[in-house]
Amino acid sequence: MNFLLAAVGVLGVASSGPLIAATLGATSVSALAIAFWRNAIGAVVMAGPVLVRSPRQFGRVTGIEFRWSLAAAVALALHFACFITSLQLTSVAAATALVCLQSGWIAVFQMFRGVRHPWPVLVGLGIAFAGVVTITGFDMGTSPQALLGDLLAVAGGALAGMYTLAGGKARQTMGTGIYTTLCYGMCAAIVAGMALLAGQPLAGFEAAGWLGILAVTVCAQLVGHTAFNHLLATMSPLLVSMIILLEIPGAALLAAAFLGETLPAGTYAGLAMILVGLAVVVLGQRRSRLARGGAVVPRAEGPGTERLAELGTD
Repeated sequence: MNFLLAAVGVLGVASSGPLIAATLGATSVSALAIAFWRNAIGAVVMAGPVLVRSPRQFGRVTGIEFRWSLAAAVALALHFACFITSLQLTSVAAATALVCLQSGWIAVFQMFRGVRHPWPVLVGLGIAFAGVVTITGFDMGTSPQALLGDLLAVAGGALAGMYTLAGGKARQTMGTGIYTTLCYGMCAAIVAGMALLAGQPLAGFEAAGWLGILAVTVCAQLVGHTAFNHLLATMSPLLVSMIILLEIPGAALLAAAFLGETLPAGTYAGLAMILVGLAVVVLGQRRSRLARGGAVVPRAEGPGTERLAELGTD
């Protein structure tokens, strides 16, 4: 059952990039419209169980919880703006791999906060970011547009790391339902403001456009991420983190099969370097936690454990 759920989760998150690219390319849907409706629908879905079981939880949110949730929402909104726009400029495979550097960026941010990582983590970071240089180097030779898309995807990955760290602070004292409802809701509101300023419509699309928005929301947001969050209750976080990395080759294969996307051999080499580098980072961070005697389960319930935000963003 876990294997089937993991396969469904990988397929869900890996389909995000190809579905978004297909929707943007074949309909009048704007990039920010996808981000808005994805988060708005996600907020409504996550709010349902909380409102049924314990609606008073919304009135118990503290000031510090609200501020960390808002910080996470801002980072998430900017992440979506960067990532979805990048899919209009560069390849799906490159954009997905570059935005998946989230775990690598978290390790980098932790270094600036004084965390000393073991050498495997540093080696993994070096391999992953060498993959970034490889991909952007090849795209630099093809078109400035593709290079800009790569840079936006890299920024999207860094913002996803900020979202996870801020969400981890909020989740120290907040339940999953209340946090995701608040974060997704505020993210949708922020994206709506960005769309207004950018002149991008949030409605008035053809049926195919609405179908694309619904497909992205259901496949990636509700099915993919929900599957991985459920697996955390039955599988080790290390194994779940490694499985999530399959999003990188998964998105490349889906883009090749359904969008006819072909890339230079060097770009595929860069994708492989990012995948291997992130795997080394995840393994190194696990060993570091064990060596310090710290909590291995990042979303464990109970005092003194730092819970991370919901797995994934794409």
